[in-house]
Amino acid sequence: MTLVESKPGGAGLSERFAEVRARTCRLAASLSSEDQQIQAFDYASPTKWHLAHTTWFFETFVLGREPGHEPPFDPTFSVLFNSYYEGVGPQFARPQRGLLSRPSLQTVLAYRETVDREMVDRLRSQDEAVRADLVELGLQHEMQHQELLLTDILANLSVNPTSPAWRDETVEFSSAPATSKWIPFDAQLIQVGHHGRGFCFDNETPRHQTYVHPFELRSNPVTNAEVMSFIDDAGYRRPELWLSDGLAWVREHGVEAPAYWRRNPGEPAWRTFTLYGEQAVDPHAPATHLSGYEAHAIATWLGARLPTEQEWEWAATTQGGSPQEGRWLEQGPVVPRNSPTTSPFTSLWGETWEWTLSAYQPYPRYRPLAGAVGEYNGKFMANQLVLRGGSCATPANHVRTSYRNFFYPHQRWQFTGLRPARDAQ
Repeated sequence: MTLVESKPGGAGLSERFAEVRARTCRLAASLSSEDQQIQAFDYASPTKWHLAHTTWFFETFVLGREPGHEPPFDPTFSVLFNSYYEGVGPQFARPQRGLLSRPSLQTVLAYRETVDREMVDRLRSQDEAVRADLVELGLQHEMQHQELLLTDILANLSVNPTSPAWRDETVEFSSAPATSKWIPFDAQLIQVGHHGRGFCFDNETPRHQTYVHPFELRSNPVTNAEVMSFIDDAGYRRPELWLSDGLAWVREHGVEAPAYWRRNPGEPAWRTFTLYGEQAVDPHAPATHLSGYEAHAIATWLGARLPTEQEWEWAATTQGGSPQEGRWLEQGPVVPRNSPTTSPFTSLWGETWEWTLSAYQPYPRYRPLAGAVGEYNGKFMANQLVLRGGSCATPANHVRTSYRNFFYPHQRWQFTGLRPARDAQ
């Protein structure tokens, strides 16, 4: 399959390349070199590593295939900044990325400038050897890392007791609670998966038929106020609400609230750590930083369940409106809030990724891409759950109705929440 239907090279692609690459640097610009070095958790990479890895991707998978390309900027980078591509070679251990004090941030930025200069020159020259599908894959990959850069710096800064901010901005509460109602959908044979022109990841294909039973999907995601009620109702201590693995996770880690929630001594109100420092929890905003286990338990507590990814996609396709209605990274601030649309659904696009019941598995007749880029998605199709819809940290024009995000059910450092579903009566 092709990743994108477009002509190779050209000014349009070179301008998009420059725009996406510049956005990554803008996201990191407010961070000191020390900020960009830290790694507080195994899963949260340093900002400096993201800057280098996304550059390594273009140097390795695009420029490395081009005639006349000079030797690599630094041969050691093929190990230091290779994330998980076994077909390319060995990788430096992910949990130890924060130990890479060298190369310096200045060297990494020089690396970006060198690779960007050659990429733009080749794209502007409309070099027929440049594979536009690989360039587009690299841009989409970088947009994923823009979201990861923000969620990782949020995690890395969260351990600092002074609550430092990524950016000093005032964040306002959602103006009013969203209305909750149930949107019904009939049983039928449906089509899911990517179709039409334009980019998609290989895990969104092939388009295929599947059957959905009658179901209802709630018009708005679960809110922070509902999570507070769940906590007050001893939700984290009630075994009947939890999957066995989820309850074991709660007990092992002493989980009592969503990630980043905290109560100051002597104060009953919940507060949360955000990219803008510590803030009061917005009761009307979509709840986020919830694991798949928490999402399942909260949906059960509400007398509902999580939707399947097929139900979510069908609802979004038929009544969800356009992804362009969502509030994305560029619109800020990077905190979830109510986002009305012209559809019956609130905050369906952007704000917070929504957990589904569905295991992340290949679609019928799925085939990964050839070569090392085939490791991008396919080899992770085990033990993870699918999420849909995008978040407030997702770049605009990156998410489609068929887009499949995936994480392990215990993970919650991303902007992840839930929208309840239930079987139709």
